Amino acid sequence: MDTHAHGPAHDHGDGGGHAHDHPHDHPHDHPQDHPHDHPHDHGTDAGGPAPVVADASVRLARATDAPAVGLVQAVVLRETLGSVLPADRLASLEREGLLEARTLASAWRASLERPPSPDHVLLVACAGEQVVGLAAVGPSPDPDALSEGATELLVLAVHPEARRAGHGSRLLNAAVDVSRGRGRSAVCAWVPAADEEALTFLTGSGLEPDGATRRRLLDPTDPTDPTDPVDETGAPGGTDGAAVPEVRLRASIATD
Repeated sequence: MDTHAHGPAHDHGDGGGHAHDHPHDHPHDHPQDHPHDHPHDHGTDAGGPAPVVADASVRLARATDAPAVGLVQAVVLRETLGSVLPADRLASLEREGLLEARTLASAWRASLERPPSPDHVLLVACAGEQVVGLAAVGPSPDPDALSEGATELLVLAVHPEARRAGHGSRLLNAAVDVSRGRGRSAVCAWVPAADEEALTFLTGSGLEPDGATRRRLLDPTDPTDPTDPVDETGAPGGTDGAAVPEVRLRASIATD
């Protein structure tokens, strides 16, 4: 879910697993390399039997993964933004090339090669050798969340053709495990208020609304800050109506 394209657009992969449970099926070491964050996208797996997936895994992203990550995010962003932005604003982003896989891949490559901080991490979900999803975490910029030791789920996205295979849950569990390994005690995520699929996936995984809300103007091409703050009218200077209302979800990941 790139919410996590707009906050984080999250792309949700399937049900199962809770953010506060001990994660499984993901990296157990907590390397310091390849951190980053980014827009978030949402998508979910719903309906129909789950496909059989061979060699499904989650690992730390490498700079060479940038093209595949950009492709997955471009697909999910178009899907997600189409449900939360006015048609004219979406068309404008398309014309400007901001939703192109190449543009997103370039931003991810730069973030992977020069991470914003040691606490920014990008994970990818793979079906065999193919990258089919991504999750990014980084320090929360919210003073209240940061003071409580929270990390932010910046992106969670799974390609539509790879959903219903457990990738979303594996990515979320891996993100929790990596954050916990870096001493974080909570995870939070900003989600478009109208993105019911993302909200359903994340609340079903153990995150809950904490009462915080905001309006954000999207910047899909900045992996370190996918959104820009806007004023109470909904956009910078109150002149643009493309701001997206978001709600914040949170879960404790502290170990007993």
